Amino acid sequence: MDRIQSMEVFIKVAQAGSLSAAARALGFSKSTVSKHLSALEEHLGVLLINRTTRRLSLTELGAAYRDHAQRILAEIEETELAIQEHTVEAKGKLRVNAPMSFGIRHLAPLLPGFMTVHPRVEVELALDDRRIDLIEEGFDLAVRIGRLEDSTLIAKRLASVHFVCAAGPGYLDRHRPIGHPDDLARHNCLRYTLNRQPGEWRFMRHGETVSVKVAGTLVANNGDALREAAVGGLGVIYQPVFIIDADLRDGRLLPLLEDWQTPTIDIHAVFPEQRRLQPKLRRFVDYLADALRRPDIWPCAAAGTA
Repeated sequence: MDRIQSMEVFIKVAQAGSLSAAARALGFSKSTVSKHLSALEEHLGVLLINRTTRRLSLTELGAAYRDHAQRILAEIEETELAIQEHTVEAKGKLRVNAPMSFGIRHLAPLLPGFMTVHPRVEVELALDDRRIDLIEEGFDLAVRIGRLEDSTLIAKRLASVHFVCAAGPGYLDRHRPIGHPDDLARHNCLRYTLNRQPGEWRFMRHGETVSVKVAGTLVANNGDALREAAVGGLGVIYQPVFIIDADLRDGRLLPLLEDWQTPTIDIHAVFPEQRRLQPKLRRFVDYLADALRRPDIWPCAAAGTA
């Protein structure tokens, strides 16, 4: 078996702690992972991993081999990337998943520029607010917003944005003013159901943190649905600036509690480790990072962050 690939499999098993987890991360069968380990141990003539029915653990020689193998693989990857950057053309189908509102507003408009530079890349874009399994569903990359959970995936931060609390002029004309976060408890708050705590909004000022329990007549699993309702005067929203930035600029929504800071969330590109060397993937991620870090992309994002 290919010795370099066997080293990669061994490293992934050491990181994941089990053959099954390593197989899922690499996109291999469990039996293939086991064969790679056995072939590597047979070639070296030593036991690298102690196997029991409950857990795996590295032997002393296995730990030493892991450290050396990681350095070797890193040098190989660095060398290949340096060569491919100049010689390998980006081509083939690139399957990308992204949240609905972000994908429509900010990802789709970037595709023409990328695909003009790389005409042999075919992009398949799937927009979905649910958290998909990249490996099981066959995606090359996903854009994820907020806290990351998949430790088996490689992540690259693309940008950071903050939440904005806002409401339409019509709503504010009909209801009590909002001067403190606690006032929100007496307002119709439109909530995003996929937040970790959809009924709790957080604000910070001068070292003080206020978490407000909110309620209202509308909940939705899409930020644009809530944005439309807020523009229509139904209530108050608490959304990432990339969803409501245009409405804030045009006055369809008015920012609230501007002397309070709101949490910042990160936007990441995540992808399976075994696809990290694909030129089409690497160049797409770099293109997104450059585009989304422009200071003018969300002009209203300059204030209110924490």
